[in-house]
Amino acid sequence: MKKQLLFLLILSITFFGCSGVKKTQEAINYGNYDEAIQTAVKNLRSNKGKKSNQPYVFMLEEAYAKATDRDLEKIKFLKKDGNPANLESIYTIYANLNKRQELIKPLLPLPMLKNGRNAKFQFNDYSNEILNSKDKLSNYLYENAKKSLVTAKNKNDFRNIYDDLIYLNNINPKYKDSQILLKEAHNKGTDYVYVFIQNQTDKVIPIRLEDDLLNFDTYQLNNLWTVYHNNKQPQINYDFDIALNLREINISPEQIREKQIVQEKQVKDGWKYLQDSKGNAVKDSLGNNIKVDNFKTIKSTLYQNTQYKSVQIIGQMTYFDLKNNQLIKSFPIESGFNFEHNYATYRGDKNALDQNYLDLLNYKYVPFPSNEQMIYDSGEDLKQKIKYIITSNNFK
Repeated sequence: MKKQLLFLLILSITFFGCSGVKKTQEAINYGNYDEAIQTAVKNLRSNKGKKSNQPYVFMLEEAYAKATDRDLEKIKFLKKDGNPANLESIYTIYANLNKRQELIKPLLPLPMLKNGRNAKFQFNDYSNEILNSKDKLSNYLYENAKKSLVTAKNKNDFRNIYDDLIYLNNINPKYKDSQILLKEAHNKGTDYVYVFIQNQTDKVIPIRLEDDLLNFDTYQLNNLWTVYHNNKQPQINYDFDIALNLREINISPEQIREKQIVQEKQVKDGWKYLQDSKGNAVKDSLGNNIKVDNFKTIKSTLYQNTQYKSVQIIGQMTYFDLKNNQLIKSFPIESGFNFEHNYATYRGDKNALDQNYLDLLNYKYVPFPSNEQMIYDSGEDLKQKIKYIITSNNFK
């Protein structure tokens, strides 16, 4: 049994090893040189002198040479083309050339046992090329962004400029006054939204409810390109309005609903002698009268009271495009809150009541919340409805 397990283990290792070599060679054949290099390096890191890893040494040498030749030819072509839009590709390729050889260097030397030599890799110092191409690319991105900020026609244009400047700051942090340009592109690419409440009901909306509904810090809606304000700032040209039009606030009368529940229970009440159907005492085997528990019925009437009051808010949210002076879309909105409080009294024997009814006896009548409090308490549900509408519907 042990021999069979060992054989299967060796067979599976051999299979997966051969499979890895085959896939690496296929990657080379299809021109996926970096994929082949990554696989070969990964396998050689564990044991570069292992005989079964020798195929990866040969393939690494081949893939590296072909990848380097292809990249250098591509750079040559892009430079000859002379299009400044190619500068990013040139910089990226130089950076990848350097990264590729740095990946291999820690493994050297790599012996090729079959050929009696070490694998050969042509390494170059690309530092000047990287710095020069980065400088040219940085200047191109900067000048292009500066020019585009003047000619851009819409928000998407400014957002594209912003992306270019983010990339510029990634490769060349704080290049010239790129941070100022970045801030300008972001500001001009951002949608600013003014949100307000219109109370069209005959009820007074509590100030604290308005503040809660318009507190957008709690909604966490602001993102990179959309900012919501509940107070207009004079220096900002707003792109959109969102109006929360409250049209109806319906408040029910205060109600107390009473329900009578009668409960009976058999409880022990001492003992008695057991009698047969003729009224004679029943005796045990020793001739003694048999004693049994005596039960009696107890009864109680529970008066369960439910205090109830509800509020319903009906309205509409409208999206308005301030640039085109047009209504974009509108959404009905409805929210509510129910006040419900249960308490109970009883008459009769308390021990006849079930535990859940006994718990109710601990509660007493409480004052009903005011109409203003009811409206305020509906705010949490209303906020969730507002947030859902805003997050589910953009402005475009």
